[in-house]
Amino acid sequence: MSKTPAPAKAAAAPSEVAAGGSKKKLIIIIAAVVVLLAGAGGGAAMFLSKKGGDHKEKEHKTEPAKAPVFLAMEPFTVNLQSENGDKYLQVTMTLQVPDEEMSNLIKLNMPQVRSRLLMLLSSKDSAEILTGEGKAKLIEEIIQQASLPFTPKGEPQKITGVFFTSFVVQ
Repeated sequence: MSKTPAPAKAAAAPSEVAAGGSKKKLIIIIAAVVVLLAGAGGGAAMFLSKKGGDHKEKEHKTEPAKAPVFLAMEPFTVNLQSENGDKYLQVTMTLQVPDEEMSNLIKLNMPQVRSRLLMLLSSKDSAEILTGEGKAKLIEEIIQQASLPFTPKGEPQKITGVFFTSFVVQ
């Protein structure tokens, strides 16, 4: 009977050695995976922090948006061109300009601006300015006329928008 247990011990010894080797391999694989994940996480963190840092730097470099400057005009009342009798337009508008300097320049030359706009408005037909497209075209023409230089060979004014605050055709 003593011979039977001896082979069992001999057979158990190689499996214990194999099990010990498998545990070492498993620990090495787990450690390698942990190192790879840590490296990937660190690389991603660096990449994202650089991208975010650049974005913050760009934010600081750009100037904050300026508040728009509006220049309210006195109301205009003009006779319109019409085949159906006398028609008139009463309109109040506000000009949008990029800064106070431009607003002050236009204020100083307001008689020229008003004259140009009166000539433009009085040349219009009542039917053409009653539609949305007609009003949009009128806005473009107002910007064009108000932007003309005040002096020969001078710089044109910068008008960025025209807003009607009252628009009555009778």
